[in-house]
Amino acid sequence: MTAPWWHGAVVYQVYPRSFQDSNGDGVGDLNGIAARLDHLVDLGVDAVWLSPVYPSPMADFGYDVSDYTGIDPLFGTMADFDRLLAAVHTRGLKLIMDLVPNHTSTAHPWFLQARAARQNPRRDWYVWADPAPGGGPPNNWISEFGGPAWTRDAVTGQYYYHAFLATQPDLNWRNPQVQDAIEQVMRFWLDKGVDGFRLDTVQHLFEDERLRDNPPNPDWRPGQPPTQALRRLYTTDRPELFRLLPRWRTLADSFGDRVLISEAYVPLAGLAPYYGANNDSMHLPFNFHLIGARWNAAELAALIRDYDAIVPAGAWPNWVLGNHDRSRIAARVGADQAAAAALLLLTLRGTPTMYYGDELGLSDVPIPPDRVQDPWEKNVSGYGLGRDPVRTPMPWSAAANGGFSAAPPWLPLNADFAARNVAAQRADPDSLLNLYRRVLALRRAEPALALGDLVSVGHQGDVLWYIRQRQGRALTVALNLGPRPATWTLPAAAPCRVVLSTARTRAGALLTGSVELASGEGMIVEAAP
Repeated sequence: MTAPWWHGAVVYQVYPRSFQDSNGDGVGDLNGIAARLDHLVDLGVDAVWLSPVYPSPMADFGYDVSDYTGIDPLFGTMADFDRLLAAVHTRGLKLIMDLVPNHTSTAHPWFLQARAARQNPRRDWYVWADPAPGGGPPNNWISEFGGPAWTRDAVTGQYYYHAFLATQPDLNWRNPQVQDAIEQVMRFWLDKGVDGFRLDTVQHLFEDERLRDNPPNPDWRPGQPPTQALRRLYTTDRPELFRLLPRWRTLADSFGDRVLISEAYVPLAGLAPYYGANNDSMHLPFNFHLIGARWNAAELAALIRDYDAIVPAGAWPNWVLGNHDRSRIAARVGADQAAAAALLLLTLRGTPTMYYGDELGLSDVPIPPDRVQDPWEKNVSGYGLGRDPVRTPMPWSAAANGGFSAAPPWLPLNADFAARNVAAQRADPDSLLNLYRRVLALRRAEPALALGDLVSVGHQGDVLWYIRQRQGRALTVALNLGPRPATWTLPAAAPCRVVLSTARTRAGALLTGSVELASGEGMIVEAAP
């Protein structure tokens, strides 16, 4: 049976505000993305995931939606979107939309009607509750962005629930009309021809019907963000969620080879329910555990082994090293390990998701206090939660503003953009960008890397190694994740040929016995004929 396209694909996340500005307002847009698609083709990825481009007041930069079936003028028009979708498909790529089903903006017509009166037909489309006895919020739930998760509405005297900003009221997913409405949104975009959805923060869709207080988090300590002081027992991963997800899967599958990717930050074992009891829910529940794992060969070997074990039979794994909400990989592990990180992400069993700019080794960009945009940083300051540093513009060249825009960009570029940009790295055969290109080309040529099994995984000191195999073809990946050179004993007594190495000059070399890997060096080897 032919594998679905997303099994062997590499997904590339584009943050539209920061990819390419086409009209000189300092903010990226749809036409800018279309103008840079050839970079993605040249890089060798297969699918583009767009962060939200719907109409929005932009309180949370598009994750506060005021119209699920439109395009915000900041990004262009629906005609621009249609042209982008056609251009993506013409190049043999796929397009994945970011859908935000948990909440809308307070500016959405649904909420404007809901708050008009308690008797309004849309009232029950959101989560409302009376004040607690004696006044105040109905319970102790905390917003992910700081402060109470309840806001009192002066018009009706009740509180509405918002897991995030007060301008992002949660939809009531117990209401069948809400379920139908979001399904119609999905049909709208699927009818246009989009290839799937990344489903934002799905673990928050249902809350405890009795609105019970969340218990204290026993691991929380003073000095840690106050948003972590409670366990989200009654506000995430409720049983009703896992009865809803198969409905979305049935819808997506009715349109053919489409993909559903869910965002939920859960323990490793918590990913299994998102696949569904019969592999009938999410195609790819995002696996974020590489983001939080220590950069340690023993720990990563255990993580890879444990994750592979929890993926249900017949389901497909995935890996993520970075996104628009988390510190960039180069900032977390250091520039010296960026090449090893690239090789790791692109050779593990499963579908990898890249974040724009990681192919250049972009790090987190310091944001001056007067240029902070992120509401999370503004609401819970002093804890390093701000996401602006990972959302800065893509540097395309050494030109003014990095070739991103004719105007000063909405966030500052990386300070070294004159040297760290696409054009400069494209011209340097030893650059990180060209390593990504080599690994992605090899992945396309080698089914063992794109679709193969994980035969074994282990570590020798600081060296992480694992074997990928398909139809008798076996490739071994070895990565030195330590700060010093390390010796790795080859997997076979016979000579091994270096198929690819982060040190480009090693490619094709024959090795026997053992090899010394520099800090951050990685290679793929096979038994020599």
